[in-house]
Parts: sequence; C-alpha cells; structure tokens
Amino acid sequence: LPVLHYRGLRHGVEASKYWDMGEDDREFKWNNYISRYHMRHLDLMDLLAMYSPKNNAPLDALAKLCGFPGKLGMDGSQVHAQYLAGQLEDIRRYCETDVMNTYLMYCRFQKMRGGFTEAEYEQEIAYVRETLGHLAPTECHWDEYLKAWA
Repeated sequence: LPVLHYRGLRHGVEASKYWDMGEDDREFKWNNYISRYHMRHLDLMDLLAMYSPKNNAPLDALAKLCGFPGKLGMDGSQVHAQYLAGQLEDIRRYCETDVMNTYLMYCRFQKMRGGFTEAEYEQEIAYVRETLGHLAPTECHWDEYLKAWA
C-alpha cells in the first residue's frame, strides 16, 4: 500500500474516505483502512497468525493444505532473476496464480468466519473453476493450475 500512497500523492488523488480515521465518520474510528486490526481490509497471513510474525505460515503451504494448487514452478525469490533475464511473461503468470491462491484462501477464510455460507463458498469456487476453464485454452498456466487443482 505505501507505493499506492506515494503514487496518489504524486498524481493528486483525492481519497478522503480511505484516510478517514474517525474525524468525518465516527464509524471509522476503530474500523478504517489505515488501522491494522479491523476487517475493512486485511492481511490474511497476518490475521491468521494472530498478528504475530513467528506464527506466519507460507501461502503456498496453506493453499496446498486446503487443496488448492499453491505455487507452480516459480516463487517470489526467483522474480528478480527472471526480471533480469527478461522473462516478464513468466513473472506475470507467477503473479496471476499467486493472486488466485490468495483469493481462494480468502474465500476459505470467509467460509470459516461465516462470511460465506457453505453454498456461497461452493458457488464461488465453482465460478473460479469455470472462469479458469475458459482461460485455460489460451493461457497455459491456467491449464496447469486447473490440473494441479484436481
């Protein structure tokens, strides 16, 4: 988020609701976009670890534990070398599947905390599979992802 803050400053973006910490809307005093301990936005790993870094579990391990594909071939430690080698498409594919793993874990979290019913969760998972199925014929990483999610 800090990069977005700096870019917002650079480009003169007005985002008063984002920065409101209760001055304009009392509801935002303890539940705003800036504070760490709320649900307006969340860092899923941080929340699941109860805000204690020693309890952090890697996204890849959690995704696989929950039956999702996890990382497929590349991990974050390889991105810089891939960038230097000009492998931008590989980085894009890695980022896309990483975001998908994060989203699927968020859906699982929503089910656990009662944000999704079982039916809503199953519907969202089916929608994700269907969407990736439409992408898979032209985007090989989604085909690989779906095969790993068998």
